[in-house]
Amino acid sequence: MAAGTATRIYPFMPGGAADGTKLVSGAIVLSDLTSQPRFGLKGGGSAAWLAAQGIPLPAVNRIGDHRGMRILRLGNEDVLLLAEDDAKTLAEVKAAWNAAAAPKGYSSWREEGWAWMQLSGPRLAEAMSSLCALDLRPQKFGADDIAQTRVGHIEAVTFRSPAGFDILFDITASAYFARVVAAVAGHTDQHRGHS
Repeated sequence: MAAGTATRIYPFMPGGAADGTKLVSGAIVLSDLTSQPRFGLKGGGSAAWLAAQGIPLPAVNRIGDHRGMRILRLGNEDVLLLAEDDAKTLAEVKAAWNAAAAPKGYSSWREEGWAWMQLSGPRLAEAMSSLCALDLRPQKFGADDIAQTRVGHIEAVTFRSPAGFDILFDITASAYFARVVAAVAGHTDQHRGHS
């Protein structure tokens, strides 16, 4: 039997692999959204199955929305559904997918395999310019854009959210990522003190 979301232990939770690792706050804030529901589909039939459910698919490397879910299209047949605010809709999609006959793609295990972090705070732009080589200023990187790049030396998917930037990456790198962000935050504060 699969454990319910409430019984899963994610890295920064008590007993998790990154338990005790500090998430910075202040001028730069790192928040852990890893326990929030998400569902990824990949492979032949994924896009057609989602479209048949009435879920509008954006272009590759763009974000759409449907009934409270964000739809991230990472490839032609690689789609991630995020449900920070509407777990019910996502649960309905997952249940329909589990019950459906092929072709429907396959689960890409994003809920189990990816950490979901959020960076925010008044010094966010400065921090992101240190963490990522891409130009993520609003005039270059819009609210519906997705970057599949390196953030904090880790292969990641990043996009704008109302609070700042959401960053998804291999869950095993959670503690490392938190330490890199803390180092950037410390450097940002130090630099600020000297200017």
